[in-house]
Amino acid sequence: MKPPKSVSLTLKLALLLTIIFLANCSQQTRTVTFLTFGDPAEQKAYADLVAAFNESHPDVHVEVTHIPSASEYRTRLATEFAAGSPPDVTLMNYRRYAAFAANDLLEPLGPYLAESELIQPEDFYPITIDAFTWDGVITCIPQNISSLVVYYNQNLFDEAGVDYPSADWTWDDFVKTAVALTKDTDGDGTIDQYGVGIEPSLYRLAPFVWQNGGPIVNSDEFPTRLTITRPPAQEALQWFVDLRQVHGVVPGRIEEEAQDSESRFVAGTTAMFFDSRRATPTFREIEGYVWDVAPLPSGKESVGVLHSDAYCLSSTTENKDAAWTFIEFANSPEGQTIIAGSGRTVPSLISVAESDAFLEPGALPAHSQVWLDTATNLKIVPVISTWEEIEGTANEEIERAFYGEITAAEAAQLIDTRTEEYFRLGVSR
Repeated sequence: MKPPKSVSLTLKLALLLTIIFLANCSQQTRTVTFLTFGDPAEQKAYADLVAAFNESHPDVHVEVTHIPSASEYRTRLATEFAAGSPPDVTLMNYRRYAAFAANDLLEPLGPYLAESELIQPEDFYPITIDAFTWDGVITCIPQNISSLVVYYNQNLFDEAGVDYPSADWTWDDFVKTAVALTKDTDGDGTIDQYGVGIEPSLYRLAPFVWQNGGPIVNSDEFPTRLTITRPPAQEALQWFVDLRQVHGVVPGRIEEEAQDSESRFVAGTTAMFFDSRRATPTFREIEGYVWDVAPLPSGKESVGVLHSDAYCLSSTTENKDAAWTFIEFANSPEGQTIIAGSGRTVPSLISVAESDAFLEPGALPAHSQVWLDTATNLKIVPVISTWEEIEGTANEEIERAFYGEITAAEAAQLIDTRTEEYFRLGVSR
């Protein structure tokens, strides 16, 4: 027996309406891909951020992919952008985004920010906005700001009867402290406890050059060469190299390869370690001793070097408005508060950085205020498309001098000549 025509028509109409509804839902829910990197604490923070966004924005679905290794992350970014299939939203350091911006691979976000009702440029630390401004336009939205600080093991200081670093300590104070904390604890003629752990790199050297009154490049706006051969810079390089070659307060190459300085600090066999806020989640897992942070020792001036990452938008993204909505949320007070919970970042939003969401009374380090106090003394390294090659090449020579294979003067000259070609090939902002 056939069903009445009216019933058949009703079923067909219902089916048609269901198909139309599902099609509309599919069109309304826009997908945004987001690639991140970092340790487990960061991974959880980004997962929480995306979950909060997806819940409050049902019309946009963010798919997050997390890569633990920073070097693997950078390789994947380069590969996927080169292949023409990059993630919609990525995190980039200001030292590296220029290579992408110079090739029109990033969508400038300044126009979006100007129309935002959640955030405005003046809400951020000015240096972070400046660092991500390319060709006069804000290109990426800064997520964080950090200065280089000195992490220190309070127990080792107490055992040696050495005062904790003061806010105004000098290069000489630092060296004396490092010498006092470098020890052969078992008397076998081998150093068991080092005073300092620091990476022999241009990025770590730069603030000391600036503190000594010298530049690291010949022009901040249109750099064409490094200036490590100039007297103020070479003096700073010599002081830096002497930490190993004269004072012996840092591990040698063989010791560093056997166990890196960050691991030594965690193990309690290095008293001081230079890093940004990045190291905080790892150090919060330390159970054997109490640690804190201090500002860099000062030379002729008090100067630090900026560490900052930002959310960037691929120029090939189809759902640009949806991707911007996520970036805007991530950099709103709500979004940055979520990420601050990882302990990894100093928020770039001034209001969040100055809140308990970042300062976390009762949590280590006790003096997180150090990052805020030094934020006004920061400088940025050049934003140029070939900076990664320039920095990598300079690092090779600084490392050779640091470990006694060449002199500081020879390193300065080699840095100058070996990086000259990269400056010629680079595009400045």
